Amino acid sequence: METTPNSGFKGLIENWQSDLLAAVSVSLIALPLSLGIALAAGAPAMAGILSAVVGGVVTTLYRGGHISVNGPAKGVIAVILLGIALMDDGSGQAFNYVLAAVVVSGAIQVVLGILKLGRLADIFHSSVIHGLLAAIGIIIFAKQIHVALGTYSKSPSIIQNLVDAVVYLPEANPFVVIIALAGLLLLLFHSKISYRFFHILPAPMWVIALSIPFVYAFNFFEKHSMSFLGKTYEVGPKLLLDIPDNIMDSIMHPNFGKIGTVEFWTTVVSILIITSIESLAIAKAVDKIDPYKRKTDLNKDLTGIGLSTMVAGMIGGLPIIAVIIRSTVNIHNGAKTKWSNMYQGLLLLLFIVVLSPVMRQVPLCAFAILLVYTGFKLASPAVFKQIYNQGTEQLIFFVATMVLTLYTNLLIGLLGGLLLAMVSHMLLARVSIPRFFKMVYKSGSELVKLSDNSYNLNIKGIANFLGILKINKLVSQIPSGANVNIDLSGTRLVGITYMDYLVDYLKTQKNTGGEVVIKGLDSHVSYSNYNKALKISLNNSVAKLSPRQNRLQNLANANDYQYTDKVDWNTSYLKAFHFFEIRPIERKRNCLKGEFKDLNVSWEIADVTFSEGAEFTAETFNTTLMVLKLNKKIPVFAMEKEGVLEKIFDRMVAFTGHKDIDFQMYPDFSKKFLITGKKESDIQSFFTEEIVRFFENNQIYHLESNGEALVIFDKIKLARTDETVAFIDYGKELASLLDS
Repeated sequence: METTPNSGFKGLIENWQSDLLAAVSVSLIALPLSLGIALAAGAPAMAGILSAVVGGVVTTLYRGGHISVNGPAKGVIAVILLGIALMDDGSGQAFNYVLAAVVVSGAIQVVLGILKLGRLADIFHSSVIHGLLAAIGIIIFAKQIHVALGTYSKSPSIIQNLVDAVVYLPEANPFVVIIALAGLLLLLFHSKISYRFFHILPAPMWVIALSIPFVYAFNFFEKHSMSFLGKTYEVGPKLLLDIPDNIMDSIMHPNFGKIGTVEFWTTVVSILIITSIESLAIAKAVDKIDPYKRKTDLNKDLTGIGLSTMVAGMIGGLPIIAVIIRSTVNIHNGAKTKWSNMYQGLLLLLFIVVLSPVMRQVPLCAFAILLVYTGFKLASPAVFKQIYNQGTEQLIFFVATMVLTLYTNLLIGLLGGLLLAMVSHMLLARVSIPRFFKMVYKSGSELVKLSDNSYNLNIKGIANFLGILKINKLVSQIPSGANVNIDLSGTRLVGITYMDYLVDYLKTQKNTGGEVVIKGLDSHVSYSNYNKALKISLNNSVAKLSPRQNRLQNLANANDYQYTDKVDWNTSYLKAFHFFEIRPIERKRNCLKGEFKDLNVSWEIADVTFSEGAEFTAETFNTTLMVLKLNKKIPVFAMEKEGVLEKIFDRMVAFTGHKDIDFQMYPDFSKKFLITGKKESDIQSFFTEEIVRFFENNQIYHLESNGEALVIFDKIKLARTDETVAFIDYGKELASLLDS
């Protein structure tokens, strides 16, 4: 790992070039999304830009994070729409009232941060939060699909908006739909296009840029009618983005006239909860992909975001939030310090001043399709499948929260979802209500110090989302680098949110040099195979091995291998492979270990679960892989069959900045395989004729070297027993070749 960059002004001086270059890419993404988010929220378009600039400049001056990017995000759309609807009294001041609510919510965030209550976000049940985000996705989709179609729904009901999108489809403006459809196709296929020219700009900017020729072709600059299939449709300037010539004309001020009303405080609390939860969750997600393994001070970050939100609200901006997509782009483009966030804010201000004449030529439907695409991803079938895989009960919490939110509002949806989760836990634990709360808050959980560097954390009673703050107090007493045994054998119920917390702590502690073991769940059962799923203790019953696990155990017994079906959270060594550098690994299980003794090469085959994508829309995948730990140095490279990559590989195996290496001596091999790596001469030397023939004549796997070991896997699926045996045979033959 590289040396951690300096912080403060020393870091600014040392890393300004890499931070500035990363900020250029981030700002190009932030420009169209900030405008689109504001429009989707029913606010002036420039409110999004003001928010992004404040999020970049003000938040950087006081923040707990190191490399995240701040600004407006899709999560604020629903709360701003809610506030405008609640406080619209016909005076034309609805958005000004919302700005006042934004300022007050920011002030409360500052207080929460000062009181060190940043961990409050952890008490919200994860499936309930995902249900809330899915509802936000549907709200965004329902509102923006009409803009993308050129239709209009008068109903305040989100469900009716969706129905109207279908009902009014025959009335859709084809000249608007053509632009939106072109943008959607570009979003879907941008990553598939191999021409480098199309990767100069990020996909959102291409959507905006390619919409402008359509505007000229259809002449949106003048109000007139156009015919299509015998029907007449109206087009004109009302379909274009409207922003002031002078950015100072965009400044708006809050109106505190509604501060004494229930509607005002409903808006305040809704903004506070959504922005706090999403920002803190994303801060932890960014920490996972920070190449320098730095940790965000959540309390300081909450204070910084609160201060920025207050400033944004005072000048007409939206609430500030940590943004996962922009933060990920920031990291991938080489940003090293917090100053990249400031650069992107300043660049955004420069871009909007310079490009405002161009931006006024962009049709509203181009921004709408960006948000339609985002909204769909938040509530796509893949999200439902992911939640279902975590347990049937999690799907119930998820769907109930989503539906309740759509038919009421965000605050009621959140509280209703949490209440349902709590009642369900009571029923599953089979204890009385007083006993339930006693087992949550007075369970007898304790931290026992065994030595200066070793602790036992004995958790008892009900371990669910209500007990997160209590366990956090115990965990905070454990020094960094200490070894910890977490014993859950005394628990009656362990919830998914609680397990998420423990696993996050495990990974954090391991990064500081400590060893953490989670045990005591052998007598617990679950409705799902998901390792962090809700678990219930049933009279010390022992979970049975599955047929596949029995076959793996028999294979180990017959060949003197080591096998364990237990979850192993020690996956840090896999981060040395490029494939897993930016794909968080959740766990590995069903580990089979052995050694080719005559070659002095050890190996491991395990089922690995990892995620791909942004925090709240990430997809989870399972694969069985083999790691060959070699006794010699080899070049760093990746190898894959060329031309027939599966969809999943299309997105995941490319080496950023690496090119396909051409082996002129072996043209058939070169056509058959995609070989990528930086030190081309070393890689060319490594692939001797014997190794080339081996790969040509055997099963084609995805194979990757980190210089000391090889990781090998086939498809993104769990291997059958015969495929596991094939892994071992393949690995032994390859190790023999490398040893010769």
